[in-house]
Amino acid sequence: MSAINPSAWTLEAMRERLVRYADLQACRTAFIDTRTPGSTEKENFTIIGPGVSESPDQHVHIREKHGFNIGGARQPFGCVNSQHSHDTAEVFVVHTGHWRLHFGPNKEDGSLDIGPGDVASVPIHMFRGFSKLDQGKGFLWMPLGQDDPGKVTWAPAVFKAAEDHGLKLAKGGKLIDTTSGNYELKEVELETPPSEAALEQLKTPSLEQLERCVVRAEQMVANPQSPLAGEGVEEAGVIVPQETPDHFPAGPIAGWWPHDFNLRRLTLQTGAYVPLHARKEVEVLFVQSGTVEVGWKNGDGEESLLMGAGDTLSMPVGVQHSFRNTSSAPAVLFVVRGTEQPQMPVFASAPIEELAGASA
Repeated sequence: MSAINPSAWTLEAMRERLVRYADLQACRTAFIDTRTPGSTEKENFTIIGPGVSESPDQHVHIREKHGFNIGGARQPFGCVNSQHSHDTAEVFVVHTGHWRLHFGPNKEDGSLDIGPGDVASVPIHMFRGFSKLDQGKGFLWMPLGQDDPGKVTWAPAVFKAAEDHGLKLAKGGKLIDTTSGNYELKEVELETPPSEAALEQLKTPSLEQLERCVVRAEQMVANPQSPLAGEGVEEAGVIVPQETPDHFPAGPIAGWWPHDFNLRRLTLQTGAYVPLHARKEVEVLFVQSGTVEVGWKNGDGEESLLMGAGDTLSMPVGVQHSFRNTSSAPAVLFVVRGTEQPQMPVFASAPIEELAGASA
């Protein structure tokens, strides 16, 4: 993702990079299990990047490459997302609701429960699924690794259940509806369930290992060395694969697989302010709770917009921007920063040559 002249970022241009929760466009036919009983009510969202959807009907909100993807899932009580494996990082940020992560091709390898504000990063090359535990709908905000996260590998039982309801999967991840009459299976190479040898390569780590891949909201500890830390402002590392130039130690989720990004939690008390600063990597903001005013430098002036709970904003590289909590309650944001080695931010008070370097 390349930097663009900061004067190009008008309010209208920045609104194109803002996806409000109320404006999310769901796909109800994203995957092969879309007709499987227990899974029919799930909604899939592709917020940034192509995602892993198998349906041409999937709406992509922001197509620009970021080095990672952002997706989402919304499900009612009891709804199940079937067992599958990913080739790149899959992270669950729980916005609302209580959820159970199921492990193993047939859910035989245990489970972990997560709730609002918790974060789980499930290792690559293992089967996982998830279900909604409590009443009402809940929403998961889901960063995925790399610009192209590939397609998921489904557990054998998922193929059988889908076939019983008229759905097959072509090589490359395209759904085929055998009930529509508009297909020729003899002209299509079908995806097949993973072989026994493949299943051996997708074994579940121990529950003890998997528990180290979950951070509860109350376990997220502010880093006093964060360059954003100040009066009423705290930044906690959540997924930090390795020690970073902006003074974050590895952990609490480091992982033994690549993530391609950092995940932080930023908390602003009432009236707290993070002054104008630029970054050398793209960052994506997600408001977990509260409201925050995001300001940015546009030529010789400044613009701003207000974000509320569930909103997502992609902040361009090199644009000087600020955060302010103008409400009477704390604002909590999750922030994805591109690369596993985010650099120090450059504040507007820095020498002009540093500012130029931040936007290069």
